[in-house]
Amino acid sequence: MMVVNKILIIALVLLFNNGFAPKTILFFGDSITAGYGLSAEDAYPAHVEAALVKKGIEVKVVNAGLSGETSAGGLSRIDWILRQPIDIFVLELGANDGLRGLPLDQTRSNLQAIIDKVKAKNPDVKIVLAGMMVPPNLGKEYTTEFKNIYPNLAKANKAVLIPFLLEGVAGDGKLNIADGIHPNVEGHKIVAKTVLQRIESLLQ
Repeated sequence: MMVVNKILIIALVLLFNNGFAPKTILFFGDSITAGYGLSAEDAYPAHVEAALVKKGIEVKVVNAGLSGETSAGGLSRIDWILRQPIDIFVLELGANDGLRGLPLDQTRSNLQAIIDKVKAKNPDVKIVLAGMMVPPNLGKEYTTEFKNIYPNLAKANKAVLIPFLLEGVAGDGKLNIADGIHPNVEGHKIVAKTVLQRIESLLQ
């Protein structure tokens, strides 16, 4: 009888740990995710984590942002990042491709390859795709095609789409650092709210 009780206790402990273990959210991106010009604690992934914990949702947030990263660079390092199990994967890449005027078929292909690798490593992972935009000086055709990459990929991969990560922040001098491109602390707080609107339901 005592042996049975011990087995039952162990089973309940394992069930509790597996059922209530914090989910891991990995943010994979460029300087926006890295929090360029700020500390990692001021970047939007940290604000997302703090907001969720405040609501009683235990999560582990990993900031895998790298300033200057292109989609090709992200593809080259994704295998190393995927050494850890993850539950939600937020992909924020492509802006540097656009700013450099790189061929968009390559950007699209690289982002898809990253998604494929994430799914292969973590079959149950939930993908969140952060949409970006590029300046109009690159031409209407290029900017439109660039913008459409994200909803098209989200639809093809049944991913959650954030239409524009910098909604309400881009172009506002009060919400960006001196370069006018990267969000300041207040800007990152707004970005975090935009992200939370899309991912909070995935944690229920």
